[in-house]
Amino acid sequence: MSLLSRALPALRLYYVGLAVSLHQLLRRLRLRPRPAGPPAPVFPTQNGNVAIVTGGAKGIGYHTVKHLARLGMHVIIAGNDESEGQKAVRRIKEETVNAKVEFLYCDLASMKSIRQFVQQFRAKNCPLHVLVNNAGVMLVPERKTEDGFEEHFGLNYLGHFLLTNLLLETLKQSGTPSRNARIITVSSATHYVGILHLNDLQTRCSYSSHGAYAQSKLALVLFTYQLQHLLTSDGSHVTANVVDPGVVNTELYKNVCWATKVVKWMTAWLLFKTPEEGASTSIYAAVSPELEGVGGIYLYNEQRTKSADVSYDEELQQKLWTESCKMCRISHVGSRDLQK
Repeated sequence: MSLLSRALPALRLYYVGLAVSLHQLLRRLRLRPRPAGPPAPVFPTQNGNVAIVTGGAKGIGYHTVKHLARLGMHVIIAGNDESEGQKAVRRIKEETVNAKVEFLYCDLASMKSIRQFVQQFRAKNCPLHVLVNNAGVMLVPERKTEDGFEEHFGLNYLGHFLLTNLLLETLKQSGTPSRNARIITVSSATHYVGILHLNDLQTRCSYSSHGAYAQSKLALVLFTYQLQHLLTSDGSHVTANVVDPGVVNTELYKNVCWATKVVKWMTAWLLFKTPEEGASTSIYAAVSPELEGVGGIYLYNEQRTKSADVSYDEELQQKLWTESCKMCRISHVGSRDLQK
């Protein structure tokens, strides 16, 4: 296979995200020049509230944590690099003058680690008002998680599925009729080209890092919509929404092919968002009064946006949920069983 042939799938995935983001950006800005920097959002203080942000030590997650801390939140960074996490905590404490920022180890590629993280969090006996499922990998070579799952599906989707379910009881107890607890899950425009292979979720038949990544991002959208349906049926004071940060200049692109890196290098200065800009929709979903009690929506640039048609397939949502419960060995929503 030629170098060009190997590069084409990555370029297609890159351009899908870029095209969707550019189209929506230009439509909303009405073709006006891009501002020099993001406007500083004004949100109510969050003193006394607690948030968990996965992958909060760098990139979009870092700026999400920093902004929530600046609003007065007690923020816990869940990550798999202790050194990197502690450095992020120190920087954020210095910049926000908020001492209630901490790091807890959590490897989303390990169900054992996720369960240990939840046990540590529960031992603090504190509430949980916001969960931001932000961490992820993109276009990694074919490899497995500790539990034998394909890494994109296992870490990006299944790890967050398990984490959310194990924390759901705490979220339900923390939410109130006037102030719901919130679950924010970060997807991507690449979900528009994703195909969910229910009979081969681990892409064992024909592995493609591009297809696996897109599938994991589609799974996150399907998961969010089904979760909101279950929360509504249960009468819980918890909402679940999914956000699209846009095309952001982060380390996620380190695994793309050389051709895509060249295109990225040439266009990033004009079309890519900074990590701080990319975090804006996650922050909006986490604290905006406009979204109080609102769940089951897809957000881009702080606006409701239609996700892929297939993501609204309720039968597919239910089937994915059922299969995910089997993979994670949990029997129902909000399972407290950490020993399985």
